Amino acid sequence: MSDYIVRATAADHQIRAFAATTRELTEFARSAHNTSPVATAALGRLLTAGAMMGSMMKGDQDLLTIKIQGDGPIEGLTVTADSKGNVKGYVFNPSVMLPPSPAGKLDVGGALGVGVLSVIKDIGLKEPYVGQTILVTGEIAEDLTYYYASSEQTPSSVGLGVLMNKDNTVRQAGGFIIQLLPGASEEVISGLENKLAQVKSVTELLEAGDTPEMILEHMLGEFGLEIMDRLPAQFDCNCCKDRVEKALISVGKKDIQSMIDDGETIEVNCHFCNKHYHFTVEELQELLKKATR
Repeated sequence: MSDYIVRATAADHQIRAFAATTRELTEFARSAHNTSPVATAALGRLLTAGAMMGSMMKGDQDLLTIKIQGDGPIEGLTVTADSKGNVKGYVFNPSVMLPPSPAGKLDVGGALGVGVLSVIKDIGLKEPYVGQTILVTGEIAEDLTYYYASSEQTPSSVGLGVLMNKDNTVRQAGGFIIQLLPGASEEVISGLENKLAQVKSVTELLEAGDTPEMILEHMLGEFGLEIMDRLPAQFDCNCCKDRVEKALISVGKKDIQSMIDDGETIEVNCHFCNKHYHFTVEELQELLKKATR
């Protein structure tokens, strides 16, 4: 498998860990949405996080949505993932361009600005779980670390990275999430903190040829790392013409009639994968018959 997620445990189940390589799905998203380098970096980081966080859910029908809204020029991002490694997402302003950050890197934090991170988990209950936190840095990994600490009371370390080629295609993408579980000993906590302080950036590790397993070995090898399983990860959008038809029918007879009156084929785009669906006047007339209001 090319893109995949590793799920692991360490320190006699006092630590749980996830690591992923996501170059291909990030490149698919870049190509589908024609994102600028800074937008690609932001979306790739959030897609990677979404894929790993989705893999933490138990049920086949469970869905995770991560939304970021900021006052910066990128405006926001939305990513949705399931428990099987399928993830999709989009950027509100995919063409945003910014100079590099003072550190000489793509300025994702500057693109997002001040804002809010929302995590929505639909796990089949009457109401979905919604957790919200402010953006701490806008760099996404730090924001998710803060989210876990404040909303889920789970001490975590999140690392995410996207490295671009000179032609603006994706060279490397991936990430990790390390979490301390309830009851972790002080020895394990302090040892993990010391180890994480020495960790290189995700993209440095990937560029050096490290796999997700090797990344976790660097960080957790001395804690008795145990790889539980590997899960393929991919950008997967479940849009289709039937679903778009249902969405059009739901807008009501008045709006459908207005489209028919214009006398031209309409185009409907999927936010997530940017696929185009066309409906002729004749097709719209058929939808009008199915509309109930």
